[in-house]
Amino acid sequence: MAKDEKKQSRDASSYYALHTGAVDDLVNTTAENAPHYSKEELEKYRSGKTKFRIPEAVKVLLIKFWFYGAVCFFVFMGLGTYVVNQWDMLFIGAVVLGMVTDLLINHFLRFTEKMAGGSRRWMMVTRRGAVGFFMNLVYGFVLMAGVVLFYNLVNMALISVFGSKQMLGVEPLLFGVFATLADMLLIFMKRTLINIVEDAKKK
Repeated sequence: MAKDEKKQSRDASSYYALHTGAVDDLVNTTAENAPHYSKEELEKYRSGKTKFRIPEAVKVLLIKFWFYGAVCFFVFMGLGTYVVNQWDMLFIGAVVLGMVTDLLINHFLRFTEKMAGGSRRWMMVTRRGAVGFFMNLVYGFVLMAGVVLFYNLVNMALISVFGSKQMLGVEPLLFGVFATLADMLLIFMKRTLINIVEDAKKK
């Protein structure tokens, strides 16, 4: 009887014994010796798994399209009766585009990212704070120039093909498409340039 009680006490003590080796390994882990796992492996252990998943690129495109279309709705359609001068309207629209990109789109992308820093590849300006806000304001003017360019190209194509004098009007859907297209094209050019520079440094 006494032997059984001693055995149970030993089992209980060993159950609560600390594995000091594992604790030391955990404390001494650094970025260099930490194990690396593929994205597919990490996805197996994420909660809320569903059979149908929307690709990340599609989500980003929809988010940007919706916000840029909203800019057109509230600025060009909302202020159209109050701001008569076209250049003033373009200036206001460019400022709002930059503000929406920094304060809404980029924040939303960071909030919904699965891994830290995963949303940076979908942003033209990745810097935060006042400097990032100012850079996005400047980027808003670049985006607006891209939208105007796309409108002019499409209108020129319509005139040359159909001989129609009917010009495309500014409305949220097409504006959102053009702004998203300009944004993604500029980001692609930025990433391509970065890859070229990094490859040149390695060589």
